[in-house]
Amino acid sequence: MNKVEAIRTVLDHAADAPVVFTTGYACRIARGIADRPGHFYMTGSMGLASSIGAGLALQTGRTAIVVDGDGSVLMNPVGLLTVGALAALPLLQVVLDDGRYASTGGQAVPSRRVDLGALAGACGYRSVYETDRVEELAELLDAALPHCPGPVFVRCDLREPDPPVAPRIDADLPAHAARFARHVSTLGAG
Repeated sequence: MNKVEAIRTVLDHAADAPVVFTTGYACRIARGIADRPGHFYMTGSMGLASSIGAGLALQTGRTAIVVDGDGSVLMNPVGLLTVGALAALPLLQVVLDDGRYASTGGQAVPSRRVDLGALAGACGYRSVYETDRVEELAELLDAALPHCPGPVFVRCDLREPDPPVAPRIDADLPAHAARFARHVSTLGAG
């Protein structure tokens, strides 16, 4: 599985759930696949995707999806602690682990030395999964998304190369934020 396959699988299962994409390639890939009002593309603030997702889930009471990166999670592990402390938080965090900071030149991330799933579990995530197969990711999403009773962590072990990535997000960022806020306001409390 590569990043494009993992993100496409998340998008195929997300329906109208708000999805926060970590800064870098994840948001660029997602926008290239399907630009939707319920997508929040981080263009900075690396390490804060889970914090934004937690706020969305708390505000709406509905499942929020976070597509995060291995480097992003390791940059701010307090996000795991915060999410894990909220036992009933309807948040699904999909972590794309390719062992590198792809969008800044491919520098190594120490994610292969750290058991991210064990870290999420120790922080209090209700369910923790690991997969390297698109079909299994789809099954995990199908099981978790209809009713997410607490934080779910899915680590995607990415070993396949990525095709060329879409260009940087060039949208008017205030307009993007307003579009996302309008979408979230239509969801109401879950």
